[in-house]
Amino acid sequence: MRHGEAEPQYLSDSERQLTAAGQAEVSEMAQWLHHHYSAFDRIFSSPYRRTQQTAAVLLQKGLSAHPVEVNADLVPEGNAQLVVDFLDMLYAENPQTKILLVSHMPLVSFLVEAFTRSGQTPIFDTAGVACIDYHQHRGILLEYACPSMLRLVKSVS
Repeated sequence: MRHGEAEPQYLSDSERQLTAAGQAEVSEMAQWLHHHYSAFDRIFSSPYRRTQQTAAVLLQKGLSAHPVEVNADLVPEGNAQLVVDFLDMLYAENPQTKILLVSHMPLVSFLVEAFTRSGQTPIFDTAGVACIDYHQHRGILLEYACPSMLRLVKSVS
């Protein structure tokens, strides 16, 4: 998942906070995730403020009973292969665990490509979520959703 809309960059990128619109986006996606997927066993977030705030909303909406764990590799310029290796280690211990990562562009795009080996790096809207079925070093992108897509579906139905 990419964090919600954040305030413009002033002094430090790592200290940018979610805007009110960003909090609303995350809340909307949390409801969607809660409706379409069961709770997550673990949520990992980058140490940046906006991802921590995003993860806090997810917890508040009941997407996990466990505290958010910080992973320093989930920063915007992080190395996707390091994250894949970390998750492979976790899945070796418990293959059924459900994990949610909260990160940034461009890393979230690189992670989708690294987990699915699809040759595609999708662009994420703020609060966008890529749902991947990942087993034994190979994943399949099940779906991608973001607030603007949810609003489009609602307006059509």
